[in-house]
Amino acid sequence: MTPFGEALRRLRERKGVSQKEMAAAIGVSPAYLSALEHGRKGKPNFDFLQRVAGYFNIIWDEAEELFAIAGVSHPRVVVDTAGLPAEYTVFANELARRIRTLPPDVLKQLNEVLEAAKKPA
Repeated sequence: MTPFGEALRRLRERKGVSQKEMAAAIGVSPAYLSALEHGRKGKPNFDFLQRVAGYFNIIWDEAEELFAIAGVSHPRVVVDTAGLPAEYTVFANELARRIRTLPPDVLKQLNEVLEAAKKPA
């Protein structure tokens, strides 16, 4: 499941509607909604996101958050290491190979490292 899939499911459950009802209202198939919720479809397009925001009548801040979540929810990520030193490519490939086996505490540690790297030294 992706962060967007989780958010979409929560919105739908909060409104008390089925995938079939929502799909009919916003003009997509129930299978597409199911695939989004389960992380089998990539990032939805802006038009779809606007229809979801309108359907749930969510305020601008919440819509902006939903759009941001969609932006980091592609289940098949491509990491471009062209032009970087070899160790970057090795790291990206090793992460891709092992990500499914990482325990939650290791994932948390890696996220903490990434967050720390954002901060100015």
